[in-house]
Amino acid sequence: MPTVSEQATQHGFAPLAIARIKGAQRANQIAIYLLYTAIIAFMVFGTIASIKMFHDSALLYRLFFNLPYALIALTIPITLYDALVIYRYRLSQASMVIMSIGVSTIILIGGLIFADTAWLGLSCWLGVAFLFKSNFKRFFDFLALQDELEDTEEGL
Repeated sequence: MPTVSEQATQHGFAPLAIARIKGAQRANQIAIYLLYTAIIAFMVFGTIASIKMFHDSALLYRLFFNLPYALIALTIPITLYDALVIYRYRLSQASMVIMSIGVSTIILIGGLIFADTAWLGLSCWLGVAFLFKSNFKRFFDFLALQDELEDTEEGL
């Protein structure tokens, strides 16, 4: 029979930690929706702006050029929060979290300083949100597998 302290945790994780990780997973899902919206906006407004009668439209050009940048930039604080949660609870190797955030930041800042463009740095941030999505999925798959193993051990 498990003791009270063992019942309060789920495979070594406190309920507050699980709730915080689930909150970070929900925030990451919002970031991914913003990324999908940025990709769709780029395709839609780029296609419309390429039509001959809209070549001179400054509004369409700005929507095509700046809206995807802005949407991706909105995901940066969310992915930084996710990185802190993943790093804090060791859901991934620390070197992977530091490398993904560090490389994306260096490329973004370097592009802004030396090349006067942000497209390469922001494209790196696309991958960060999807990397964190897989980290959260693996963690909750692990917890589900541990629950199944406990259920089969209790049935024996």
